[in-house]
Amino acid sequence: MDVAPPVPGTAPGRETPAEARLEYHRLHRAGPRGAWRPLLGVLVVLVGAFLLAPLVWQLVFAVGFVALGEPLVDSLQELVDTRDPSPLTLAFLNVVLASAIGLVWAASRLLHRLPLRWVTSVGPRMRWRYFTACFGLSVLALVATLVVTALVPQDVAGAAVEANDFTSTTRDFLLVVLLLTPWQAAGEEYLFRGYLTQAIGGLVGGELLARVLAVVVPALLFGLAHGAQDLPVFFDRFAFGLVAGVLVVVTGGLEAAIAMHVLNNFLAFGLALAFADLGDALNPTGGSWWSLPGTLTQSLVYLGLAWWAARRMGLPRTVDRGVLAGPDRPVYRSGSAPQGA
Repeated sequence: MDVAPPVPGTAPGRETPAEARLEYHRLHRAGPRGAWRPLLGVLVVLVGAFLLAPLVWQLVFAVGFVALGEPLVDSLQELVDTRDPSPLTLAFLNVVLASAIGLVWAASRLLHRLPLRWVTSVGPRMRWRYFTACFGLSVLALVATLVVTALVPQDVAGAAVEANDFTSTTRDFLLVVLLLTPWQAAGEEYLFRGYLTQAIGGLVGGELLARVLAVVVPALLFGLAHGAQDLPVFFDRFAFGLVAGVLVVVTGGLEAAIAMHVLNNFLAFGLALAFADLGDALNPTGGSWWSLPGTLTQSLVYLGLAWWAARRMGLPRTVDRGVLAGPDRPVYRSGSAPQGA
């Protein structure tokens, strides 16, 4: 069987325990060496996700508009108008961000000789039982958030809240949210908590420094990627990224982060459709620092519950370095059971 190349400065077969077993954020170290690989990969996935994917999907939608006889320029302008979004606008945003999964697959496979399942978890697969449990635990964390939110001062007191009318547009929005938003959330997690975490964790030397930077840097980029926003809103997203990043490292996979992200987006879009405006949800402004106790409660409670569940289920968070990749071709198996090439 092919064996992975040794860590620089380490004799073959004489790896330390930390080098012989790799945590999730260190998996790139089992593949071909070269600092240019993660650096190029980060450039590819970020440029692809935020520049190329929007252009490609606009072209796809443009073909559809022409085929339907719609005015092309006006339709494209409406498509990207997030201030006054239509169901097509939300669908466009979702498929653009979901495209990050394909970009991560390409970068991992071509640059690091790792298939997408090794970005999913050290399993290497989606651990569906744990994912389902995490979705339930995220609901419990949400309940804790509601309790804390009710106890802190609010900027707007006594304002009447009226439900929006349910229209055919509302129905179309709900269909987009249910069918595409989980893919959008997964795409963001594969990008930020998946590839970026593994790229930074594999590039940086020193175990502690690698853990810290593999969590903090993607969280910072995740917050910045949401565009112009008030400081409380940015901090809220940064805190979400930190908690999701910690969960990925301590559980060895993306399941907990994806589950929390999906529920948060369901809740945000659902409340906007029911009581507010979806444009405000896509472009949040006027954030309040008083909202942070509730969101931090949700994140920290969920962190504790999801971590506990992973330990309770006995999920592995590391994998034997030698079973990931060889110098000439990939070797894909987990433990002693072959998974196929």
